[in-house]
Amino acid sequence: MACSASTQPLFILKLLHSHPTHRTKPSQAFICYTQRSTRPCLSYDSHFKANFPTFPKLPLLSGRLSRFNVGVQKMDASGEEGESLVSDATYQEKFTWSSVILPFLFPALGGLLFGYDIGATSGATISLQSPELSGTTWFSLSAIQLGLVVSGSLYGALLGSLLVYPIADFLGRRRELITAAVLYVLGGLTTAYAPALGVLLVGRLLYGLGIGLAMHGAPLYIAETCPSQIRGTLVSLKELFIVLGILLGYFIGSFQIDVVGGWRYMFGASAPIALIMGLGMWSLPPSPRWLLLRAVQGKGLLQDYKEKAFLALSKLRGRPPGDKLSERQIEDTLVSLKSAYADQESEGSFLEVFQGSSLKAFLIGGGLVFFQQITGQPSVLYYAGPILQTAGFSAASDATRVSVVIGVFKLLMTWVAVLKVDDLGRRPLLIGGVSGLALSLFMLSAYYKFLGGFPIVAVASLLLYVGCYQISFGPISWLMVSEVFPLRTRGRGISLAVLTNFGSNAIVTFAFSPLKELLGAENLFLLFGAIALLSLLFVLLVVPETKGLSLEEIESKILK
Repeated sequence: MACSASTQPLFILKLLHSHPTHRTKPSQAFICYTQRSTRPCLSYDSHFKANFPTFPKLPLLSGRLSRFNVGVQKMDASGEEGESLVSDATYQEKFTWSSVILPFLFPALGGLLFGYDIGATSGATISLQSPELSGTTWFSLSAIQLGLVVSGSLYGALLGSLLVYPIADFLGRRRELITAAVLYVLGGLTTAYAPALGVLLVGRLLYGLGIGLAMHGAPLYIAETCPSQIRGTLVSLKELFIVLGILLGYFIGSFQIDVVGGWRYMFGASAPIALIMGLGMWSLPPSPRWLLLRAVQGKGLLQDYKEKAFLALSKLRGRPPGDKLSERQIEDTLVSLKSAYADQESEGSFLEVFQGSSLKAFLIGGGLVFFQQITGQPSVLYYAGPILQTAGFSAASDATRVSVVIGVFKLLMTWVAVLKVDDLGRRPLLIGGVSGLALSLFMLSAYYKFLGGFPIVAVASLLLYVGCYQISFGPISWLMVSEVFPLRTRGRGISLAVLTNFGSNAIVTFAFSPLKELLGAENLFLLFGAIALLSLLFVLLVVPETKGLSLEEIESKILK
């Protein structure tokens, strides 16, 4: 948990090997200048010029065995040099993959259960409306009733996003995810055993509340507890779990579609997964960063929260009690938090997310999840079946198989993003992916206007759209949302981003049918293509690169 702190050495020169002309220990020369300040460090250049205007030239700097570091260096009792804990640019936290699997896996199950609802609902609505297979006397649903069944979880997610806004920092990331798991279980079981439509809708609403909390708490917990050098990979993997959930929903639906009352099994199968998620989160410690935030906010004794954060980080990294590295990381993070909020109130106001650096973060994160929805992904996937049928794919006659084909391709492309996000960075994937989105939408418009005789154009456009979405807006939007908000307002900020996501999703879903009737498919895709170009401009002008930066560095270097 590296962080920038102002009350740290500003200039450190470390030479790994001695030079014959300098009298130093055989292993190292150590030069340190320290200055205390209540303001965050700006850059090495400014401190170097301010504090070392006539620093003599050292011949060793050009030697092949020298190394230059700016950061915090600490000496332990034995005189050996400690590790740099301030900047991820110079310090890469040591960890084992086995220690990060469970802190990632259990929160990510919240995303999987969100995806599962999307996949299972498509088959469940078919089963529920069948006179022979529904197993109910109320199978004849009106369009409004069916719409409530399908979008009930969406309304619940919107409500959950609203409810979590004022209580996010009180609950904490761990308790929020445990609550989400409980709601998932209650929602799944209530829906599965519903004796009437009203009870079914209550179950859908409860499940949606779980989605709202899980999609808020999961990226928070993963981003705050994982090593920063793999933060992009793990938060993007959560998107992969959403796609896996969609596939799982399709898979179970295809097996239960011909069973009487099969929709009950489709909805109820989520409960065991949610139970595993809840028990898993119960076994994990709270987020160390959240504990330190509560300490800075004056919500308890500072020493108590420091001790809890120290034990939490040691457990998360699989280190033994009394581990010195975890203790130093906690101390440096606490110094960074105190420095960042030295001139502010201990706890942000209700509307602070709309001010200063928090507003800038919301424009970045909220803008990304907004464009994620209004570039038309639901509409493009709506046309997947007809497009593949036109191209002569026999699988297109079966809606479930078409969905599985698209889902598998989404899974493969999401995996590409997972592998490359911490290598290439966020902006290159966004720029390349959104450019491909715009191109694919214009190609689909051209297909419906005057290229109807070339079905390969439609198939290529569809796959290009799905692939580009899954390497850009799909995983990167949620990754950026989890990164850019200051710790002080992160809980509230992400709840607003989640609300923006589900709200814009609802708008696109409701506006799709009238727009299709008004404009036609060719002009609708042309409109979405223009919006994609607008979103590309937004990425180029507004979205920063956060690769390799700790959460504290993002706050100090990008937002302020």
